[in-house]
Amino acid sequence: MNGVKNIIFDLGGIFIQLDFQKTNEAFQQLGTKQFNHYFTQTHSNNLFAALETGILSPPEFYNEFRKETGITATDEAIAAAWNAMLINFPKERIDWLLTIKEKYNIFLYSNTNQIHYDYFMQMFQRDTGYENFNQYFIKTYYSHEIKMRKPDAEGFQLIIKEQNLHPEATLFVDDTLPNIHTAQLLGLQTIHLTAPLTVLNLPL
Repeated sequence: MNGVKNIIFDLGGIFIQLDFQKTNEAFQQLGTKQFNHYFTQTHSNNLFAALETGILSPPEFYNEFRKETGITATDEAIAAAWNAMLINFPKERIDWLLTIKEKYNIFLYSNTNQIHYDYFMQMFQRDTGYENFNQYFIKTYYSHEIKMRKPDAEGFQLIIKEQNLHPEATLFVDDTLPNIHTAQLLGLQTIHLTAPLTVLNLPL
């Protein structure tokens, strides 16, 4: 890549294997018909967007979800269905990250939420044997913590300003096209990384 000094990585689909269909099926089993109207890889309705930007806490989300869908599932059942999309952390991608952090300033910017965060932090230790995923980055930016989410420009602008990054020397890697488009508009270099390619195939 030309003149890249900094890399901002997405999380899901980049370091975590995802299967959105598993969550779709799990919610249908709980009685939520047409779950895709609520959440997909490229769309979050207001309820899920509020969860991802920390406006709703997990308990508030569970209650609002039951009201909106009419289901009577427990908090635990809703959390399990919501987490079903999170498959695993392939250890080889984390080992690759160890080599990359020696050559670039690396950051993480992820649309996520407290329910997923608590789950994938445990999953990281289970799958890799390592302690703390966040330690591999200079700083991690999670949407529910910074109250901003992709593809809105504000989150990117926060990272650029806070870390004093030059956009033209910064690469953004994500598996979701609208997020890529925003990064391009802000002058970042981008790679739209989709299966079957993984970070191991990046020209870095």
